[in-house]
Amino acid sequence: MDITIHGTFLSHDDPDASQAFYRETPSASRSANDVGYGGMRWITVGPADQPGTSIVLEPPAADHGVTDAERRTITEMMAKGNFRASRSSLTRQSRL
Repeated sequence: MDITIHGTFLSHDDPDASQAFYRETPSASRSANDVGYGGMRWITVGPADQPGTSIVLEPPAADHGVTDAERRTITEMMAKGNFRASRSSLTRQSRL
């Protein structure tokens, strides 16, 4: 059985640094989209050899269900390196 990640969301606090990090990775990531709205940016990247996989780099302020206090906590955790992916979409594929 193979598990394929089609999409996941990771928070970023610096869109340019995040995009540069993924461009410079050994897997030669591709940049697919860079969308801005309301002073925030969502950047979609992914491994060049896996076009069906997308990593969306999103600002922590983007989640409408998060309170201001929670947003501050997330930002503090990101600064300490303690905050990881927020959501992911997994698909299991079986091989015959």
